[in-house]
Amino acid sequence: MPTRTPVYFMSHGGPSTMFDTEHPVYPVLQRIGQEITQKVKPKAIVVFSAHWEAGPRDIQVNTALMSDLIYDYYGFPPEYYKVQYPNIGSPELASHVIGLLENAGIKAEGVKRGLDHGVYVGFSVAFHPEKNPLNIPIVQVSQYNSPDVDQHYRLGQAVQALRDENILVIGAGMSVHNLRDLRFAYNAAQPLPYVKSFDEALKPAMEASPSERQARLAEVAKRPDAHQAHPRFDHLMPAYITAGAAGEDTGKQLWTYHEASMGWAMYRFGDVPA
Repeated sequence: MPTRTPVYFMSHGGPSTMFDTEHPVYPVLQRIGQEITQKVKPKAIVVFSAHWEAGPRDIQVNTALMSDLIYDYYGFPPEYYKVQYPNIGSPELASHVIGLLENAGIKAEGVKRGLDHGVYVGFSVAFHPEKNPLNIPIVQVSQYNSPDVDQHYRLGQAVQALRDENILVIGAGMSVHNLRDLRFAYNAAQPLPYVKSFDEALKPAMEASPSERQARLAEVAKRPDAHQAHPRFDHLMPAYITAGAAGEDTGKQLWTYHEASMGWAMYRFGDVPA
């Protein structure tokens, strides 16, 4: 029997992540990317991004063979709107994902869509087209337009069978994400208090035993600082999706960093081949 692929939650950052090679996250994303291409060696990636929300009960899957980039950010230098990230999709894999979702009772449809920055920002560093090219299909799947954490956990459970087919599941969000407060904290010497408190509370829930993980994560979302850390839960939900896709595998925090009103935790569920 083939070894199941692991599952990753990646904090993707903003578009400046692609250019700021001095930021602490840059070498971390590079290491994760090298781990995936050199040790995991998946045949395809299915990725859930914080920046694609479908309906409150519906999921969409990108069926395009070739996807342009969506420059879904504002107020950045002109070169940020000229970046490219070569990629190829897989209509066959997209159809397979739709089938898995429908078998789990989740309404899903195929659409043709570009890749948003939740995908290509982190991937541009982790899977640099020249330094560590991916050369496998990328299929992006939406999350719900909903703060329901158990709904997103079940979404991950619905696609965990992909892992038995050497297909890698990645969730791209942020462990703490409060853009509203960023302008107040940008030049501060210390991150805002909720960044540390929420990020540290998320860790033991993500690393909990599989039998306890869903309940522990549900409690984290009810914490008083949860809506400070995430005024909207869009950047948190990819963590719940990956935790659901983890099945009987436990999670491990690979790295974290607290900055202004942002948390940068990275997690992996499951083992990596030696």
